Amino acid sequence: MSEENIYDEIEIEVPTPPFTSIFPPLRPLQDMTFDPVLQTYHYPCPCGDRFEINIEDLRDGEEIAVCPSCSLMIRVIFDVDDLPKPEGGVIEQAQQVVAV
Repeated sequence: MSEENIYDEIEIEVPTPPFTSIFPPLRPLQDMTFDPVLQTYHYPCPCGDRFEINIEDLRDGEEIAVCPSCSLMIRVIFDVDDLPKPEGGVIEQAQQVVAV
């Protein structure tokens, strides 16, 4: 066997990672629970806590909900037009406070 062909005889097994994607799992917004007091959507996390994402973050285009107890994340599938509309009274009060 010549030195040129030494690598032809070696077989290497490449381990496969446990996940096939680097992106977080997808979850539709309809599967999440909305908390109107906190203005936050929740979804159960395997660690026992829950993924959270604020409605304002969703309106700003953010789509990653995180679990505050572990490093897991999910990507939320949603359409901005389907989100609850902001209450006009809260916005008007905030504008009045700034104007004073």
